[in-house]
Amino acid sequence: MMACRLQEIGPSRHRRTCNSKSFLVLFFMVSLVQVSGFDISRSTSIANRIKTNTRQQPSHSNFQTPKQQQQQTTATDRSSSKSSRLSMQAASSSVLTPTYPIRVAVMGGGNFGLAMGAICARQGLPTTILVRDEEIANAINRDHRHPRYMKDIELPTRLRATADPKECLPDATYIIHAVPCQYSRKFLESVKDFIPPQTPILSVSKGIETSSMGFMADVIRDVLGEDRPLAFLSGPSFAREIVEGVGATAVVIASEDLDLARDLAALISDGRFKCFTSTDVIGVEVGGAVKNVIALGAGMCEGLGLGTNAMSGLVTRGCNEMRRLGMTFGAKSSTIAGLSGVGDTFGTCFGPLSRNRKFGYRLGKGETMEEILASTSEVAEGVDTALAVVRLIEKECKGYRLDLKYPILFGIARILEGKSTPLEGLEGLMNMPMQMENFDEGKTRFTKVRRKPRRRKSKVEE
Repeated sequence: MMACRLQEIGPSRHRRTCNSKSFLVLFFMVSLVQVSGFDISRSTSIANRIKTNTRQQPSHSNFQTPKQQQQQTTATDRSSSKSSRLSMQAASSSVLTPTYPIRVAVMGGGNFGLAMGAICARQGLPTTILVRDEEIANAINRDHRHPRYMKDIELPTRLRATADPKECLPDATYIIHAVPCQYSRKFLESVKDFIPPQTPILSVSKGIETSSMGFMADVIRDVLGEDRPLAFLSGPSFAREIVEGVGATAVVIASEDLDLARDLAALISDGRFKCFTSTDVIGVEVGGAVKNVIALGAGMCEGLGLGTNAMSGLVTRGCNEMRRLGMTFGAKSSTIAGLSGVGDTFGTCFGPLSRNRKFGYRLGKGETMEEILASTSEVAEGVDTALAVVRLIEKECKGYRLDLKYPILFGIARILEGKSTPLEGLEGLMNMPMQMENFDEGKTRFTKVRRKPRRRKSKVEE
């Protein structure tokens, strides 16, 4: 202030200098002021305001839960307050509140379809499960229990069921596909006319189709088109634990559209169900399929009474073959080592609720495949996947004696085909030739440039 008063009595050029400097100082101070009522947690600096207003929203985030809508409204009000305080206008990218709530349709009323429906219903989302039998749909709507699967568990009241695809698919915001892999193509063909072209689909089915040797991404795109927004969920997740809310579950959602994966993860994550995201679709699919095959072998070890050492060794070497196969098709090694690969394998091989481990256990006890299949209504995806993955390896992978590169996968397939007994197959693994543990480290089926070996200098040259 003293400086300004001294300049006021000076020449006019000093007054102009003071005014210019004062304006710059005032502008700089205003740009750093923090306002939002008395909330000092949000800065109104020009850089932050521009960053906030130019941030792009996810492609599918036009649809929000009530809690997200309230948070978005508060954020929009704060942004408006800052803009008016600074008297500067900028393009706003705030998300508009939808005119209708999110609606979720779950295709498939099995164990995992019920689990996904329960998750969405707990989040306050209107959720409908599409089942095959109208009597089952009526029972779910009336008793809030499934008459066949997990019938001792009460389902959320917000969850309803129908046998008519016209009632749930056309107006669904998101569709969850929970039909077993081997039945997916036929089912999708029957309902594809009711699914809008751009409705995103989250697939929770795992496996390899035996007829086409394709993963679920291939099956869905063949039926619903290449441009369909797709995401895939995998990880150590037993349906009963999810529905009961026991402990905590961590999974990964993979999509080539990372925004879609993030939107779905935010939509269904809660305090007991945590979703991570990924763009490695093939890695997630390979892990979700092959882990069921490894679980069959782990169950056989247990049924034969070979002990924990044998089970642990087989599972570990099986994960190594999973990594090798995944990287052959372009997957990341880190994805195989994550939730959808090693994580899901551990849960399926050692968990008491695993259908594939139970199937292998009964094989190890001496039962035949026909006896096991006739006595259960639950689907063990690993049985069909074990045969499909061997044919896929023989078709797509290059090399001589692939059964030596994938001994566990080939050995389990031979047992299921009746070419050897579980004991003979596991003994064959122990009698394989000695080799380095990770003999193919860093190698894939893709051609790599070989480096020329360095020539050692002779003593004369030195």
